[in-house]
Amino acid sequence: MGVIINKKDDDNELSRRITADLRAKAMETVDVDGGEDVDLAEDAEYLRDLKKTGRFSWVWIVLIVLAILSLISIVFL
Repeated sequence: MGVIINKKDDDNELSRRITADLRAKAMETVDVDGGEDVDLAEDAEYLRDLKKTGRFSWVWIVLIVLAILSLISIVFL
């Protein structure tokens, strides 16, 4: 869902609410004493159910490389 706001509509209720919501969310995530950079990428909807890479992810990389080498050897040999 998207919202299109024209330049002449800067002072309308919708843009004020959007700005207030974004400001409130940024203030919730910022450490008041630390002054860290705000990174809202971790709060994105599509990242909620993802897990960090496991310790055996190197096995998948090796398998993919071996599959590519197998395909190359079949095609050219």
